[in-house]
Amino acid sequence: MPPISHFKTPCPEHINSQILQMVVDNLTEISAVAIPPSNLLYNVYQYAIGYEVHLYLEALSRAKGIDVELIVATDPDDPDTVIGFLLYLPVKGDPDACGVAYMAVRAEHRGLGVARRMVREMVGRYPHAELSCAVAKVPYFESMGFQVVGVRSTQVLMNTRDHGSDGLMPLLDVAPIYSSLEVRQIHTYLLQKHGKRSMVDAEKQRDRHLDQLTRKATEFVRERLGENF
Repeated sequence: MPPISHFKTPCPEHINSQILQMVVDNLTEISAVAIPPSNLLYNVYQYAIGYEVHLYLEALSRAKGIDVELIVATDPDDPDTVIGFLLYLPVKGDPDACGVAYMAVRAEHRGLGVARRMVREMVGRYPHAELSCAVAKVPYFESMGFQVVGVRSTQVLMNTRDHGSDGLMPLLDVAPIYSSLEVRQIHTYLLQKHGKRSMVDAEKQRDRHLDQLTRKATEFVRERLGENF
């Protein structure tokens, strides 16, 4: 089994860099936008989601005024190699509760129980845990004791209990990332490379994709919980 490390303070840079690379490599799976690599906006979201995770990793210092904790799984044969991570946020006012922000496992290490072990570690510390996931992943998290409680945008909201916590889970304001100079530069480059019509088409494709995901999640939860979920 892979060694598990738990961080409540900033972790070494070689761990941070591997986590960020994992985010970039697994963007479609870990982002609620779930944008496919074929969409021309993919690079925009790679930067934006990567930078968001970078900010959460920085927040381990408590300098940003929010609580963040991190679980890291490493290769049993190479302790310096990160094979999975789970970034989550403890809930203020409820010492039993937390919410998952991001989780990923390297492709070559999937199916070996890495994610399950990280989740078990988190729930052992915070038994009232919440996360959101794609419809297809619901059975997987149900097998770990989570249950469907609602919809969060494009994803199904799940919890280890049949309700959310009454506490407050502070989140970073990530909206400025999408209006940052870096995102504008990426967008300008893509515009120059592909042309305005192609970029407009990419935005329409993204919006249709998000609408489809939202409908799928809503219909799934309505079937599971009834009309008045």
